[in-house]
Amino acid sequence: MSAERFSRTEMLLGAEALEKLASSRVAVFGVGGVGGYVVEALARSGVGALDLIDSDTVAESNINRQIIALGSTVGQYKVDAAAARVHDINPDCEVTVHRCFFLPETAGLFDFSLYDYVADAIDTVAGKLQIIEQAKAAGTPVISSMGAGNKLDPSRFEVADIYATSVCPLAKVMRKECKARGIDSLKVVYSREPAITPLGAPTDAHQGGRRSTPGSAAFVPSVAGLIMAGEIIKDLVNWKEEN
Repeated sequence: MSAERFSRTEMLLGAEALEKLASSRVAVFGVGGVGGYVVEALARSGVGALDLIDSDTVAESNINRQIIALGSTVGQYKVDAAAARVHDINPDCEVTVHRCFFLPETAGLFDFSLYDYVADAIDTVAGKLQIIEQAKAAGTPVISSMGAGNKLDPSRFEVADIYATSVCPLAKVMRKECKARGIDSLKVVYSREPAITPLGAPTDAHQGGRRSTPGSAAFVPSVAGLIMAGEIIKDLVNWKEEN
């Protein structure tokens, strides 16, 4: 690994911390608006191995907020676009791509004991719960993103235990489901900003009873992702902030 490439990080964290990061393997589930920025920051921090899990391809509608979404990447698998970007940032990073949608049905494909940390940046409750349960069973630290759609104030994001969250509808569902499964703690990134109703949003009737597509801006999911990555980095190197 080039010493110059991460020299500014070393000035803050030290050489030993960079060695820990270079020897760490992190799995990022979901590489869209939030997860793409998790991947970006981990790669730029010198994490040595990344597993990227997502079944989607880049769409033109992703360009407003997803760091991997460009005119040149539209139509590519998101994990492939992310992997190419990681290798351009750090050629020494080992990237494993999984072009699949993580659900309980595909959970058996993953051995969570191989990871030093897990980032959950997917949208489905069933998938999130499966990730969290498998990470906990393997003794692997996990951080989970709550809702970032339909919000415009990035300064409202905070890190908390799931049972200390409020306002966020996704966090409410996750609190209930985690309690039912005996999950006693979970680090999350969430916002207490009330969700905005998107302009021209279709009614439930127009959606056939399905949830409408949320609105999103460039400066909201990106912040959630960078906060998640910061927590992962600090935990991996056991860095303590001075109060």
